[in-house]
Amino acid sequence: MSTVELLWQTLAVILTLFVFSFLYKDNPFYKFAERLVAGVATGYWTMLLFWNLFVDKVWAPLESIWNWPSFLNFDLYYIIPILLGMGMWTRFSKNYAWISRYSIAFYIGISSGLAIPLYMYTNIFRQISASIIPLDSVANVLVVICVLSSLFYLFHSSLFGLVYTLYLSL
Repeated sequence: MSTVELLWQTLAVILTLFVFSFLYKDNPFYKFAERLVAGVATGYWTMLLFWNLFVDKVWAPLESIWNWPSFLNFDLYYIIPILLGMGMWTRFSKNYAWISRYSIAFYIGISSGLAIPLYMYTNIFRQISASIIPLDSVANVLVVICVLSSLFYLFHSSLFGLVYTLYLSL
């Protein structure tokens, strides 16, 4: 093992002990290790996203604006995420912080639009379709009875809880 590898391994052991020191109580060693991990991860992902996304998708197409023939190949739909990303930076200004709300709302809308149908398909539709089975055996009949009983119980217990809560609020 080389000296450099030995130093890295020693540093890894020391930082692991710093993290495990939290089991005793909160202390400066743990805080140092925690902030070191957060800082290194933030720096790594910032540079990774900068060089692999920003430079390739934003900077290179914007450089092509100055060359008139290659400007015709510029995809204009890159302008929307560029403006939304720039709008995020207005969060740090007291006068223009309201602009960042549009960017955040757009990103939340896109994320919800992608996540909700995926969640519905994987967690609801797939489970419902697994419960819809032919009643040709005793096991299948028991499965359908158990599913309907569970749904009946959950519906009425939540309905009872709602009615009880309304009763208490009167």
